[in-house]
Amino acid sequence: TVLGGASVGPFPPSFQLLSSGFIPDVFGISGFNLLALVIGAIVTGVIVFFNFKERRNQQEHGLAEEPDVIFYGRNLLVAVAFLGFAILMASYKGLPNVLVVMFALIALFVFITTRTTFGRRVYAMGGNEKAAKLSGIDTERMTFMIFVIMGALAALAGLIFAARLNVATPKAGLGFELEVIAACFIGGAAVTGGVGKIIGAVIGAFIIGVMNNGMSILGVGIDWQQV
Repeated sequence: TVLGGASVGPFPPSFQLLSSGFIPDVFGISGFNLLALVIGAIVTGVIVFFNFKERRNQQEHGLAEEPDVIFYGRNLLVAVAFLGFAILMASYKGLPNVLVVMFALIALFVFITTRTTFGRRVYAMGGNEKAAKLSGIDTERMTFMIFVIMGALAALAGLIFAARLNVATPKAGLGFELEVIAACFIGGAAVTGGVGKIIGAVIGAFIIGVMNNGMSILGVGIDWQQV
């Protein structure tokens, strides 16, 4: 409807950089993007720091149940994974713009869902909307705000997808709904609502993406891919 049934494109190179561009290296080292490695190291340090801070708070209140060996091993694996990924990106062209956008959105919504009243109210509505309304939450306003946020995210996804294809078509994103819902369920979200995490949904999306790309690389037929 918006495009009048016609495809629009191609787009200016500056717009295409939203999907295909990379963060430039300010250090100017040939063949290695040092900025990507520095950013990866900073992100790794922040994640490990907050993990240790959360565990210290749990220990102070007697809530820490995870053994020390598992905790330190898990953080070591996280650090190795992030640093390894950063080294791979630095050896290539650096951090893609779309990856930076994704990490920024993940950090924003992890903060919203875990550290704000709005996020807790969203979980409360998902668990039991009637109980949430009786407890004083304006569920109609919350529902409206959630739809506004999802509309903005859908618009951003449309921009990135159009920049990647270098064309805007009315059928862009057709059938993505099933993959998105599957990714949420794989990531731990519940059909009944009130359960799930942002990181889980991202992991689910990665699994779906790896399956799609992997089967295409292996030459699996489209009929079997759909199954």
